[in-house]
Amino acid sequence: MKKSKNNNSLLWVFGIIIFLVIVYTALWGEKGIVTEAVNKNRIVVLSSYENKVNEDEIIKFARKNKVNVKFEYMGDLDIVSELNTNSSNYDAVWISNSMWLYMLNNSYLTSDSKSVSISPVVFGIKKSKAEELGLVGKDVTNDDILNLIREKKIKYVMNSVTQTNTGATAYLGFLESLAGNPEVLTEDMLNDEKLINDLTAVFSGVERVSGDEDFLSEMFLKDDQFEAVIAAESSLIDINNSLIKDKKDPLYLIYPTDGVAVNDSTFAFINNNPDKEEGFLKLQGYLLSDEGQEMLASNGLRTWYGGVNPKANDKVFNKNWGIDTSKYLNVTKFPSKDIITKAINLYIEELRKPTHVVFCLDYSGSMSGDGEEELKSAMNYILDYEQASKDKLQFSKKDKITVITFSSNVKNVWDGTGQDTEELINNINYENVGGSTALYDAIIKGLDVLNNEGNEYTKTIIAMTDGEINVGSFNQLDRKYTGSNTKIPVYSITFGDANPRQLDDISELTNAKTFDGKKNLLQAFKEVRSYN
Repeated sequence: MKKSKNNNSLLWVFGIIIFLVIVYTALWGEKGIVTEAVNKNRIVVLSSYENKVNEDEIIKFARKNKVNVKFEYMGDLDIVSELNTNSSNYDAVWISNSMWLYMLNNSYLTSDSKSVSISPVVFGIKKSKAEELGLVGKDVTNDDILNLIREKKIKYVMNSVTQTNTGATAYLGFLESLAGNPEVLTEDMLNDEKLINDLTAVFSGVERVSGDEDFLSEMFLKDDQFEAVIAAESSLIDINNSLIKDKKDPLYLIYPTDGVAVNDSTFAFINNNPDKEEGFLKLQGYLLSDEGQEMLASNGLRTWYGGVNPKANDKVFNKNWGIDTSKYLNVTKFPSKDIITKAINLYIEELRKPTHVVFCLDYSGSMSGDGEEELKSAMNYILDYEQASKDKLQFSKKDKITVITFSSNVKNVWDGTGQDTEELINNINYENVGGSTALYDAIIKGLDVLNNEGNEYTKTIIAMTDGEINVGSFNQLDRKYTGSNTKIPVYSITFGDANPRQLDDISELTNAKTFDGKKNLLQAFKEVRSYN
């Protein structure tokens, strides 16, 4: 009898445990009813990175008003691509510039679209330099800026025209203005020889290009020798706050009287689920309310739509930095979808300052197998004009490419041009792996190649390794880099068992960035390609 009672007790305990597991799974499990209910009512906002600074305040409002919101962030051009393929994953989009919504394949995808703030995209020039050039306190036109660049009196850094909103917005602003601000920009105008020459001259002043807006600020602040930058006004205000904190010369912002490109920060609903529109409208209403507008303005975004606001906060919109909120901005128009596409292609093929890129590729023994195949596949993509052009990453005929392969030492140095890459691709495909990892030596060789190149090229090294650098020393690279007084960035890609600390040291030395290629080497190459 005792044994039977004990068995019954054990069965009862097991029964309770199983019941609790079932209840827990139903209520809290990955596919449980609570999780499903939360996800069902959640509003997922696909947003530009620049809005991240506003997220905490928006979430506070949302909680108070029983709105469940989640933010996911991408670059603006990536947002367009994402919505063209995966729009069902999102309920709203908050994008820097409404012109990108017109690039969507489905023109009816968004609704309830409203601008919640604006931010001009302008030049910021070190104030001492602006004074030297006679720009402070004076009306300046885009032609004035063009002439200063032509005379080599201004060099600047900017975001990628093909991969970032700010870079593309700045370019289209220059394009419209230098074309004479026509009522409608046409394809024939894009073929005008004078316009092409003027725009080519504008981009001849570029020193460095960033593939994302955040890194542009970081890159600029790290190098005191940079004298000017093109960015959104809100980003330039952030840069100035950092410069003032470090007791450095602030930027003076230039607003050309003949046309300024403006981001209009658009918040729109994606109609996948009509039941979520009410929650979306609450969020949009908050951003347009006095409280929301004050929050946006505190972060350097203009929240007035009549052109002027003489009562704007001087601590944010500092008049000493050239920001005059009582002055009307002459805003340039953006062209049609087809013309934007043709203009971007014109930039890549004709206008962009030519680049000389050195690829340092690891062919050490540890690359044998999948690593070797992935590397060759990625390089085939990057160097193949037709494939790379799908992502606006193709080289132009004016570009130069050098491929350096290494293992225990530098193995080969192959040169090519932007659209004559067949031999480079064949050489890469037939190269063999084996030996140790001498990345420092390969980079030093790359610096020698680029230091002999003329200033008419932007110069970049893209280095990758899948393991520990075990030949040569960082100190040797450091001495070479600092001794040659160069500004050439060395962007590194981690892969396999690469030591990220070693690559981060290289990035820190050269004011560059390290990319993670361990999950997707091709994607890492795509990202780093947008930085040159």
